[in-house]
Amino acid sequence: MTRLTPRTSASALLLAAAALVAGPAGAQTLRLPRAVALDVQAAAAAPPPAPAAVPLTLDDAIARGLAASHQLAVVEAQQDASRSAVDGQKAARRPVVSLQAGYQRTNHIDAFGLTVPGHGFQVIYPDVPDNYRTRLDLQWPIYTGGRQDALERAAQAEASANAEQVATTRADLRLEITRAFWALVTADESVKVVEQAHERMLAHLNDVRNRFTVGLLPPNDVSAAEAQEARDRMLLIQARNQRDVAATVLRRLIGASADAPIVPQAALAAPPPAPPVATLISDATQNRSERRALQDQVAAASQREAAAGAGRRPAVAVAGGVDYARPNPRIFPREAAWNESWDVGVNVSWSLWDGGRTGAAVAQASAGVRAAREQLADFDTALDADVRERALDLQSSEAAIPAAEEAVRAAEDARRVVENRFKAGVATSTDVLDAQVALLQAELDRTQAVAAARLAQARLDRTLGQ
Repeated sequence: MTRLTPRTSASALLLAAAALVAGPAGAQTLRLPRAVALDVQAAAAAPPPAPAAVPLTLDDAIARGLAASHQLAVVEAQQDASRSAVDGQKAARRPVVSLQAGYQRTNHIDAFGLTVPGHGFQVIYPDVPDNYRTRLDLQWPIYTGGRQDALERAAQAEASANAEQVATTRADLRLEITRAFWALVTADESVKVVEQAHERMLAHLNDVRNRFTVGLLPPNDVSAAEAQEARDRMLLIQARNQRDVAATVLRRLIGASADAPIVPQAALAAPPPAPPVATLISDATQNRSERRALQDQVAAASQREAAAGAGRRPAVAVAGGVDYARPNPRIFPREAAWNESWDVGVNVSWSLWDGGRTGAAVAQASAGVRAAREQLADFDTALDADVRERALDLQSSEAAIPAAEEAVRAAEDARRVVENRFKAGVATSTDVLDAQVALLQAELDRTQAVAAARLAQARLDRTLGQ
């Protein structure tokens, strides 16, 4: 490719500027020098720069995933709605002031009046077909039998439950991101293991071919080595595909671009040992946001039961207002003129018999309280078993890691011995292939064992509410 020198670059810019000034209607055709034209074409055809690699730790992945999650945004919006519901219940305690206005057209009537000696005919009820009315109205409930207080406490409990739902969604997202992160780390490690096995296989295949060339090995040994090399190549393709799939999943969770290469900054090592089961159960009982949400739901249901029972008690409200109307019906005699009047009063309402409506509402709310309490009890029962199950999974996975590492050491020693015997001419190529396959399987088993322990740790952390 021809490089752009300062001189040719300046020439290209000047010629391009001249072309823009001349415009498409110019009579002369602008011809670029061949070297400049090739440089411009090469610059235009150059591929866009590759996206920079994204180094990512587990904490970074979780932080980016929580910031980019649409699911979490939905739950947070629901939490905002529940907080607004609390504000609405608080506002129900305050007075409501409204401005009213209206116009009414009536039919014509015969004016009514009396003849008063010395004053002639006096109209008492005139014909006023155009009626205008304005009112400044006030309504203020000052006592609701505890209903409004109970509804406000119920809304606050539901808002608290929604806040715990946000914490639950965050915990679920942390688990999902953690699983995707360690899946990518495991896939990277698997690719490295298979690449090393493939390099060993290529070296052995080259050695087998050299020995066949000098007549030390039969052709079937070469075929067997080539077949094993092809299998290793196939495993390498599958491992790289799994790594690409794991990276795609993690990119989606953290909101990264679809083509951004991710470099996980973590080593695939065994997690630290877990505390005793009794401590884990105590931590889970205190930290699980789902349990706190159920407790809030029990409190909300209890308050709604109290609000339903308040329907049996009287309610007191203050009402008042100022009317400015034409004609004003409170002014006598009636006249086609604007007049103002005001009123203020106290209203008491007490439902003495409602056909069983209040009793049905209380029974419905009471059933909701029982259901919420049973859900809480069921959660407590399942939590103990869940913690024990996750702890056993982690212990089992951690116990498998030393065994897998011992298997790798043994397979490595066996491969080394067989390879040395093969070079000395006392072992067959098939023995070397078997030893290499055993080593590859042992290394993959170790990778899977550590990955299983990491996944078990993540699931236990989720069970503990972390």
